[in-house]
Amino acid sequence: MDSSIVNIALPVIMKDLKVPLSTIEWVVMTYLLTVSSLLLPFGRLSDIKGRRWIFCRGFIVFVAGSLFCAIAPDAVFLIIFRACQGIGAAMIMACSPALIVDVFPVEERGKALGMIGTVVATGLTAGPALGGLLLELFSWRMIFYINIPIGIITTIIAARILEGVDKKTLASETFDWQGSVLMVICFTSFILALSHLLDWGIFSTPVITLIAGTIISAVLLARIEQRKTSPIFDPELLHIRMFIFPVIGALILFASLFIIVFLMPFYLMYPAGFSMGKTGVTMIIPFLFMFFVSPFAGAAYDRVGSRIICTAGFFILAVSLYSFTCISSTPDFLTVAWRLALSGIGISLFVSPNSAAAMSAVSPHRRGIAAGTVAMARNFGMVIGIAIAGLIFNNSFYQLSSGLTLKVYQPELAPVFMASFNNVMSAGMIIALTGMVVSFLRGEEIKKQM
Repeated sequence: MDSSIVNIALPVIMKDLKVPLSTIEWVVMTYLLTVSSLLLPFGRLSDIKGRRWIFCRGFIVFVAGSLFCAIAPDAVFLIIFRACQGIGAAMIMACSPALIVDVFPVEERGKALGMIGTVVATGLTAGPALGGLLLELFSWRMIFYINIPIGIITTIIAARILEGVDKKTLASETFDWQGSVLMVICFTSFILALSHLLDWGIFSTPVITLIAGTIISAVLLARIEQRKTSPIFDPELLHIRMFIFPVIGALILFASLFIIVFLMPFYLMYPAGFSMGKTGVTMIIPFLFMFFVSPFAGAAYDRVGSRIICTAGFFILAVSLYSFTCISSTPDFLTVAWRLALSGIGISLFVSPNSAAAMSAVSPHRRGIAAGTVAMARNFGMVIGIAIAGLIFNNSFYQLSSGLTLKVYQPELAPVFMASFNNVMSAGMIIALTGMVVSFLRGEEIKKQM
């Protein structure tokens, strides 16, 4: 709910804080980058300390981050406090799939994860509608205040329900601090270089330095993890085909999806002229389909596996992205709705079978690491999607408008906006088609009892 509310509010926050798109995108990217960098460390820590221990404390950190975001005086502080939210979110997300897989037998995991997909859809669906309403009635700061009572109640309930579920099977092992720090450096350097590639220059000193930092930290991470007895990431997982291909697929899927999710509120509010409330209702559509398709996809996985279902999901998402390259600057609701519906069907077909396949391919004592890896791929894909969308859109807009930015939108800029928008959607389609190939190449899984 929180992430979908924030996406809806980005145009309003940008206008209120008087910053350009290249700055406001970091309100989302910082959160997702923090989550991506810390999911594996917290997944590993949940194997050592227990799922409940990490899960409940994650909610406390998330609530604190929400409070600080709500009172942030400017964009810089808002971006910093979004990182605090990201730490709490990483603690929660790293445990969730592992908790489900710990409880359910192998023959019911697809259905269980499909039901979790429906629960996720509830938050994602409520977010845009609630966000649109809050933005019309109150300040954008209310989208962060609303997390506080929800987070407190959830923490109390989770602490009671999860009592006794901790399985400290790896309590004697140590936590890999070196690997955790190197992973954060690697991810952060890569995203900073990608997002500023064009405005800083490909061969500029900052970009070269960041790329070098990415490569060096990745090499050091690989060497350290091979020597560690308790690594932050188990290198043996890289040899499991039915784990590594779903992880890559998840990264690609969410990169494609968040190209749509990030730019769509700007398109709907600016050239399309939708109100904040109507924009919120419109952005419900992709996630609304998760209510109906996710349980079906999870149950289908239990019967036929993940290969065909996940490949089909990518194809439908690619069709959705292509359809947005043909849309006008003044659409009616239905013209936008069926395109978003296609994206919702595509992601709903993919997510539950893909997660079930990846989690079922690893041994029980490595499910914390596996869950963290899957969630890391998903969130890192979101970061990459936003970075690519911002990179292509900002560069196209700047060139086509003779040096202007989207800081203050004017109606006469609609042709420039649409040309830049179409370039981004075309790139998203290519990414989705690449994911379709990756999903097909995973092969057929052999189910076994775990």
